[in-house]
Amino acid sequence: MTQTQRHGPGPQALPAVIIAAIGVVFGDIGTSPLYALKECFDKHHGIPFSDSSVFGIISLLFWALMIVVSIKYVLFVMRADNKGEGGVLALMALSLRSVRAGGRLAGILMMLGIFGACMFYGDAVITPAISVISAVEGLEIAAPSLTEYVIPITLAILVLLFSMQKSGTAKVGSLFGPIMLVWFAVLAILGIYNIAQAPAIIKALSPHYAIEFMLRHALQAYFVLGSVFLVVTGAEALYADMGHFGARSIRFAWYGLVFPSLVLNYFGQGALLLNHPKAVQNPFFLMAPDWALIPLVVVSTIATVIASQAVISGAFSLTNQAIQLGYVPRMKIQHTSEHEIGQIYMPVINWMLLFVIIWIVLAFKSSTNLAAAYGIAVTTTMVITTILACVVMVKVWNWNKLLVALIISGFLIVDFAFFSANLIKVEEGGWLPLALGGFIFFLLVTWHTGRMLVRERTAVDGIPLKPFVEGLLAHPPHRVQGTAIYLTGGNTLVPVSLLHNLKHNRILHERTIFMTIRTLDVPYVEDAERIEIKDLGGGLHSVVAAFGFNETPDVKDVLRLLEEYAGMTFDLMDTSFFLARETVVPTKLPGMSIWRERIFAWMHQNAAKPTDFFSIPANRVVELGTKIEI
Repeated sequence: MTQTQRHGPGPQALPAVIIAAIGVVFGDIGTSPLYALKECFDKHHGIPFSDSSVFGIISLLFWALMIVVSIKYVLFVMRADNKGEGGVLALMALSLRSVRAGGRLAGILMMLGIFGACMFYGDAVITPAISVISAVEGLEIAAPSLTEYVIPITLAILVLLFSMQKSGTAKVGSLFGPIMLVWFAVLAILGIYNIAQAPAIIKALSPHYAIEFMLRHALQAYFVLGSVFLVVTGAEALYADMGHFGARSIRFAWYGLVFPSLVLNYFGQGALLLNHPKAVQNPFFLMAPDWALIPLVVVSTIATVIASQAVISGAFSLTNQAIQLGYVPRMKIQHTSEHEIGQIYMPVINWMLLFVIIWIVLAFKSSTNLAAAYGIAVTTTMVITTILACVVMVKVWNWNKLLVALIISGFLIVDFAFFSANLIKVEEGGWLPLALGGFIFFLLVTWHTGRMLVRERTAVDGIPLKPFVEGLLAHPPHRVQGTAIYLTGGNTLVPVSLLHNLKHNRILHERTIFMTIRTLDVPYVEDAERIEIKDLGGGLHSVVAAFGFNETPDVKDVLRLLEEYAGMTFDLMDTSFFLARETVVPTKLPGMSIWRERIFAWMHQNAAKPTDFFSIPANRVVELGTKIEI
């Protein structure tokens, strides 16, 4: 991937990248009009339907978009990029760089980042479910006789969507932008058409109506905030996808098209309710004339599939980042494009997501029921993003602390208002993303802690590399032709696989390389900076290959760079790769509780093989087993 691709487009490519960003980044937030306003007037909130309530809620929707998305994310949070990359894990890595490693604050920031990432998976399973089912529910308006087919059609669309993931999004990705352009144009046209019939709704631009509504209805209005939040549920995607499209492209797309289209549509729905109060059952689809209902259902369904695709791709990317940062076991990763490094497919994540989403659709059965589960995951991530951004403002940007306090306190007031309003919905369905996120958080922390214990036990039992090599060269074993590459977790200790090879085979290859692959807290590493090589003498070399957390390590690529920068030549048929196949044995040694150690051992056993993960030719690998007690 080139520097331009990583850090945003050049001026000539900007229009094309803006269209691509519209197709990927804004799918989630762009499909919120399907259900957001309808849920605000849900009968369980107890809000009496009246013109003043319509003005108040439309005003709340507008100012939620303005404060949370236009100001917080687009103006402020998107400035906190980790070498062009965004997202909660990238922000965590950026904030950790500014504090003392191993300190208490570093531990807190790490836990916050991991938990925020885990809550994203709650969003990743609910977004496809609520988006697709809300679009297909348009059939209930267009053809009431088809109501019983809403769930089967929804499931069929979801199964088809997830089945297509293995072929990648490269072929259909170019269609996403134009289709979403049509979608946002439809939103704007429907909005203008209805506003023209009740132009008084424009007065809801004034925050006076939102404040008056909150004061008049007090407790009920507080409950409504949980539904108001649905209009900003895709805001985190703007930040997470910044590395793919660049902040400039996303800002242009948001202010130039997406934000105006959403505002027009919400105000159009409000205008419809002023003239036709009964339309509250499904204001989005009732905005359209009868002849346009079926086409609108089709376009809406396509838009929700695209929104779902963006979340699924985000789940793949986030999992890949977590693997590289050491929080998730290695998994099989397939690159679905020769040109775009970010387009990947992870079979395990794909089918697990589909299984959970099918269960959710069958359990909740409607977008109204799902709306109760939606929101809590996203609000949690938003609060964490605000806290991490505060650390970056103070520690990295060195902003005035008083200014930071004023900015962050304003954002946190809004964040916690939405967060607490969504907490009220825990019993109705909000427990689902919390339980899912909590379970994933437990697994990630268990894996991270287990890896630390394995590293500690290995260090205690390990032999320092430098004196060992000196002794080995002073009294060398039989040398054989060829190259041996020993993959090791650190470049200061002797690889266990080398010790086993010397013990059992009593040989040493003419050229021996100790290769360590490290993941840095940056998204990408340039080729010129990737390799660090040290000559240990006697044909022995220590090589450290650095990769970013958005990259998948590739041993063949490392060999290519060694040829290019170090003048080495490699014949794969004359090169052997030695790996230690570790078996983790849970014990009563200090560390985790025995039952957590057993879970870690199971995760370790089922992780992807290093040969697959690091793209090592399987027919050139020698695995030597070793046991590690934790």
